[in-house]
Amino acid sequence: MRFIVAGGGTGGHIYPALAIARGLEEKYPESKILYVGTSHGMEAEIVPQAGFSFRGIDGAGLERKISLRNLVVIWKAWQGLRQAGKIIRSWRPDAVIGTGGYVCGPVILAAARRRIPTIIHEQNALPGITNKILARFAGRIAVTFAASVDYFPQQEKVKLTGLPVRPEILTVDRTASLKNLGFEHSPFLLLSFGGSRGARTINKAMVEVLQKFAGDPRLNILHATGSSGHQEFMADCAAAGLDLTRVENIKVMPYIYNMQDALAADLVICRAGAATLAELTICGIPAILVPYPYAAENHQEYNARALEKEGAALVVLDAQLNGPFLCEKIEELLTDRERMTAMSASSKKLGRRGALADIIGCVDELLAGR
Repeated sequence: MRFIVAGGGTGGHIYPALAIARGLEEKYPESKILYVGTSHGMEAEIVPQAGFSFRGIDGAGLERKISLRNLVVIWKAWQGLRQAGKIIRSWRPDAVIGTGGYVCGPVILAAARRRIPTIIHEQNALPGITNKILARFAGRIAVTFAASVDYFPQQEKVKLTGLPVRPEILTVDRTASLKNLGFEHSPFLLLSFGGSRGARTINKAMVEVLQKFAGDPRLNILHATGSSGHQEFMADCAAAGLDLTRVENIKVMPYIYNMQDALAADLVICRAGAATLAELTICGIPAILVPYPYAAENHQEYNARALEKEGAALVVLDAQLNGPFLCEKIEELLTDRERMTAMSASSKKLGRRGALADIIGCVDELLAGR
């Protein structure tokens, strides 16, 4: 068997694509897999390091307004389609799987023109423009959120699979994880982060949270500032008179490399990217979600609202977030364990541990129908 996996632009597209590639390798041990991404995206570096063959094509996103730049984008898309066609002709895949990003358009379209089975995976509750278009041509549409099913007219193609997560997330051991984090005992662990670069609004609010709960024996706090916001955050703490070297129940770092350990948390404050929410629900962790306000088509708020609707999270818009408000919400949840237990149960119901197997199952169905 020969497969092409396509996805790029952000880690939220790349890492699920890599998980699917590994799942295909496991299901079809003799298979050959080619990853197709954008030539200058993150995937050009990440994918070869993961051990997969990589080919890059041109691609860029349309601006949602009339502009001269869109003429360049259309030209790149046409070039990308030609390049994708050449790759597919030479590689001769049995199936093509796309996980999102501009690269998926040319690759899925080029495959569909040659009647090669195709699958697209929609990660967000509100489908993006690219996947709405590609849905007409794809053989299967795998979705992460039940809320996104109704956006696709041909619902017989749609399957609710969830989003594949890193395998180490599936085997989190709370006791070992807390020890790895340096918390020998933690009746309640609060985890907060804003992504690899951080989130300035969350960082600002967390200064006041650390002030309020510093030395509080009821909880430990692990906060990741993001690499670009770390110095500013530490300066803000110092200006607030908070000496973190003297506080035992608080740990602050630029980035959390061992996220599987951090997910031993009892409550998480974070953005609402699809991959993050997939990990939270797999672990059954209640959350206070602060959607990134500039995400394309505001898709993070749709993601967050999907969890809020099921009772698994509280949603606070970025413009509304501040220190006193966040302190109040944390205090409410910290003292209402019955509510926390109910939120955890709701979160766990949304988690889909079999996401990867279900997506591979979609591939099997298409191959069987050739």
